[in-house]
Amino acid sequence: MKDLGLLFLRISSAILMMTHGLPKFQKLISGNFEFGDPIGIGAAPSLFLAVLGEFIFPILVIIGFKTRWATVPTIITMLVAALIVHGADPFSVKEKAVLFLVAFISILMLGPGKYSLDKK
Repeated sequence: MKDLGLLFLRISSAILMMTHGLPKFQKLISGNFEFGDPIGIGAAPSLFLAVLGEFIFPILVIIGFKTRWATVPTIITMLVAALIVHGADPFSVKEKAVLFLVAFISILMLGPGKYSLDKK
C-alpha cells in the first residue's frame, strides 16, 4: 500500500506541476523569452530553468527515473516562487508553491517506491 501511495503522490504532483510548466515550455519553444527575472540571471535563463523545474524534471518523477535527483530542480523552482516571486504576497497567493514544495520534498525524502524505474 505504501508503494501505491508513493506512486499516486509522484504522478499526481508531477502532472499538476506540469500544468504550470506546459505554458512556459510552449513559450520557450516558440521563441518568446519574455519572463520574470527573480534571481537576476536574465529572463531567458530564468524561463529555461522554470521549464526544467516545472515541466522536464516532473516527467522523470512520473516515470520514477532518478526520482530523488529529479525533484531537486522542482524544489528549487518552488522555493524561488514562494520566497522570492511571491515573497511579499499574502500566504493565499504563495500557497500553491508551498504545497508543491511540500509534495516534492516528500518525494525526495521517501523515494519513488517500487512502482518506478528506480524500483526502490
